[in-house]
Amino acid sequence: MAEDTINEDDLEIEYEEGREEVFIHTHERVNADLCGEILLLERGYVETKLVTTAEMVADDIGLVHGGFIFSAADYAAMVAVNERNVVLVGSNCQFLSPVKFHDEVNFIAKVRHKEGRKRNVHVEGFVLDIKVFEGEFKTVVTERHVLKLQLLNEEDEALGTPAEEI
Repeated sequence: MAEDTINEDDLEIEYEEGREEVFIHTHERVNADLCGEILLLERGYVETKLVTTAEMVADDIGLVHGGFIFSAADYAAMVAVNERNVVLVGSNCQFLSPVKFHDEVNFIAKVRHKEGRKRNVHVEGFVLDIKVFEGEFKTVVTERHVLKLQLLNEEDEALGTPAEEI
């Protein structure tokens, strides 16, 4: 199973007055205050910015809880894939430097590989020129919304038959 570099034709593109414009097809209701604001969106690529807030602070010194950094990186990965039914199935991440209250964390996410419905996305996060986060996100594009998938038929469940493939 060799992984291929993403083909630009695999992402939905709309054309308007002679210029190429990519529209967001996933995670449309995400709160930008918690997950970041989209600055630039291209095929298989996104740049986002998370401005850290008091609600993200974990201690009296102003350290931002890493879960907010992870969430913003995950969101960047989902938008880079930009498929309506993309879900995270795994990640390998490193928190390279602490983030504090009032920091602006800029994320860059690039779809690096695809294989069938699978997409691997590389995400980096920076505060100024300091890399604070780096991760590989493994995603899957499902045919239907993950909460609407029928993983087991009642009959199969009774017989102990494995779930159908996503």
